[in-house]
Amino acid sequence: MEKLFKLRENNTNVKTEIIAGITTFMAMAYILAVNPNILSSTGMDKGAVFTATALASLVGTLCMAIFANYPFVLAPGMGLNAYFAYTIVADMGYSWQVALAAVFVEGILFILLSAVKVREALFDAIPMTLKHAVSVGIGLFIAFIGLQNCHL
Repeated sequence: MEKLFKLRENNTNVKTEIIAGITTFMAMAYILAVNPNILSSTGMDKGAVFTATALASLVGTLCMAIFANYPFVLAPGMGLNAYFAYTIVADMGYSWQVALAAVFVEGILFILLSAVKVREALFDAIPMTLKHAVSVGIGLFIAFIGLQNCHL
């Protein structure tokens, strides 16, 4: 573990990292319940979405740990999934299959833009206040959806 993660260099130990990992998992585990509920509203199979969410989170987190040596948990973004389900599929009327194909194409474009540093230039061009506002807006959108689902 020391060779792979450079624990002493990062002033930590296995016990601390295990506790931190469990704590982080508990903080983000709600995604395993919420994501299938959101995406199943489009007609997707809830069990398949749960499995895909768990596997994607596992693979992403392991890649982050092994290749970047960062202690970050990666999981699906609830804001974009809510936008996908409630705006693209429900409001605009696209099937989840067509919408998912668009997400796939967007992913390929994102990789290409990242490879040629265009993504970084676009990100740097956005003012910090707008970045904060977008984060707040996404949070409010998710809260709004949660309150609607609770009939509040």
